[in-house]
Amino acid sequence: MASITKYDGAKGITYKATIRMKGYPTQTATFKRKTDADRWAKEVETAIHHGKHFETIKAKKHTAAELIDKYIKEELPKKPKTAEGQKPQLEWWKNEIGVRTLADVTPELIDECKKKLLEQKTYKGTNMSGSTVNRYLAALSHVFTRAVKTWRWIDKTPFTQIEKETEPKGRVRYLSDDERNRLLDACKSSDNKHLYLIVLLAIATGARKNEIMGLSWENVSFDLKRIILIDTKNGDTRAVPLAGEAFKLLKEHSKVRRIDTPLVFPRPGAKGKEESMAIRRAWDNAIVTAKIDNFRFHDLRHSCASYLAMNGASMAEIAAVLGHRTLEMAKRYAHISEQHTLSVIEKMNQKIFGA
Repeated sequence: MASITKYDGAKGITYKATIRMKGYPTQTATFKRKTDADRWAKEVETAIHHGKHFETIKAKKHTAAELIDKYIKEELPKKPKTAEGQKPQLEWWKNEIGVRTLADVTPELIDECKKKLLEQKTYKGTNMSGSTVNRYLAALSHVFTRAVKTWRWIDKTPFTQIEKETEPKGRVRYLSDDERNRLLDACKSSDNKHLYLIVLLAIATGARKNEIMGLSWENVSFDLKRIILIDTKNGDTRAVPLAGEAFKLLKEHSKVRRIDTPLVFPRPGAKGKEESMAIRRAWDNAIVTAKIDNFRFHDLRHSCASYLAMNGASMAEIAAVLGHRTLEMAKRYAHISEQHTLSVIEKMNQKIFGA
């Protein structure tokens, strides 16, 4: 139970509140007014009964800045693929809430910061997108997850009560037959003699640019007609079949491989696994030569998925080829499959029954 003791000292009258409860350490606090001491005693007693008081004390030992610094030092090095993008996000959070104790980082505070992010201007002069704001939230959310599960600095994360922003459906830009032919012709005439094969592999397999450029000969099997992608975005290893022109040209390319590097597409004159070829300039020139607008290298991956959908592949099969863990990402191509199916049905009915 709580007891209030009055003291008349050199600094005037003070009131010391003491709480002694069986099974718990004694809690004390001193106030200038008795009403404040009574209020504190009642709040602490209630919190102890509900198991909240000592959680709060523990959460007040560390600031958000300490937590973020610890995460950047100990956890980010384990995530080399995302560290470069997440560090400035975490630095933003540190600047906004770093002085707060972990007990003071509430869902309400995070919501205030989220609103500030949504109003923040990008280098293009537009407001930050919901997708980008969600990346900021996800970065800090993982920091607090580590604080709970690994370091035991807090007992629960405030992010369980935070709603994500609505994100637009993923972009699906793929090459028409005419665009594809123009692009491949431009790649064939490129100063980079490997660009055509690289682009062909991207279309034929749906592999990402970094997956192709990081491909090693040890992960190419001509007997099994497949390549093994190790350095994937989600960290999984997946096998992708090789067929047609891509298989043929890659096999020809293997006959003149360099022996000083395991990379399939090494940078000229460089040695070592990390020095893959740079194709940005050659790719940009090919896009200009082919007169293709609004198209990125990553859209070759969308082109592969779209062609699969047009040729009757199921969502599960598309997800397997692209390495998606769920069908959600593959569903963006469902309308392409439906449109193509409708076109086939219409042609069949027109041929059989007439206009």
